[in-house]
Amino acid sequence: KNSEVSGVMAEADIKPKSIHRAKKWSDDVENLHRFRQAGYRDEVEYKQVKQVDTVECWPETGFVKKLQRRDSTFYYYNKQRECEDKEVHKVKVYVY
Repeated sequence: KNSEVSGVMAEADIKPKSIHRAKKWSDDVENLHRFRQAGYRDEVEYKQVKQVDTVECWPETGFVKKLQRRDSTFYYYNKQRECEDKEVHKVKVYVY
């Protein structure tokens, strides 16, 4: 039964139209960095794979609070910025 469901989901995949690298840090780049650490392209892919409607965020900053990796282990993130300036250029920004 699971394989049928994942097959249907695979067909519903939303693919990005283009990609570019982040030039400077922002709240969005911070969250993309967190999704990348957990093994996902971005929030869209995370929601597709994990079948969730919302991502848990810190109310104070709006940054992602925790993510579940594909192997079901969890990553927990701080309220403060974690993506350092030297890491910003590694973050891929997808456009849909």
